Amino acid sequence: MSAHSSSTSPPSASSAVDFLSLCHRLKTTKRAGWVKRGIQDPESIGDHMYRMGLMALISSDMPGVNRDKCIKMAIVHDIAEAIVGDITPSDGVPKEEKSRREQEALDHMCKLLGGGPRAKEIHELWREYEEASSEEAKVVKDFDKVEMILQALEYETDQDKNLEEFFQSTAGKFQTDVGKAWAAEIASRRKTKEQ
Repeated sequence: MSAHSSSTSPPSASSAVDFLSLCHRLKTTKRAGWVKRGIQDPESIGDHMYRMGLMALISSDMPGVNRDKCIKMAIVHDIAEAIVGDITPSDGVPKEEKSRREQEALDHMCKLLGGGPRAKEIHELWREYEEASSEEAKVVKDFDKVEMILQALEYETDQDKNLEEFFQSTAGKFQTDVGKAWAAEIASRRKTKEQ
C-alpha cells in the first residue's frame, strides 16, 4: 500500500476493530480519584468521557466555538488512558512525564488505527485539548471539571460522602461562561442539599 493511499483511506475493518478493542479499557477502567476515596461502583473513564460529550452536545452556541469539534474533543480527550490508565495528581507523576506517557500511548493508538485522516484528527484533537490551544479546548477543559464536580455531588448525595476536595480543586479555575454558569449551578445545588 502506498503512503498516499494510506493517508486518504479509512481504517481497515481489522484496524478499526483492534482500535475499538483497545478502547474497551476506557469502559472498564474506573476513575482513580473515586476509587481512592472509597466510592462504591465508581464511574469508568468512558462514563466520564460520554457525559462530557453530552455536555458539548447540549451546550448553547458560543461565538467562535465549533460545538461539533467540542463533542469530538470530549470523546477523545482521555483516550490515551486506555493504555496509561487514569493518572491523578496524587500519583506523584510529574506533569511532563504524564504528558510523555499519554503522547506515546496516543501515537500507538493512531498507528493501530492505521494512520490516515481519522487517526490524524484524533491526534490533533487530543493535542489541542492538552495544550488548551483553542476556544474549543478551553470549553472542553471546563466540561472536564464540571463533569467531575457534578459526579462528586452525585456521589455525596447517593453515598453520603464528603468530597469537598474535588470542589476545592476546581474553584476559580473555570475559563468560559458556560463552565462558570454550570459550576455555579452545581455549587448552588450542593449548598441547598447541605441545608
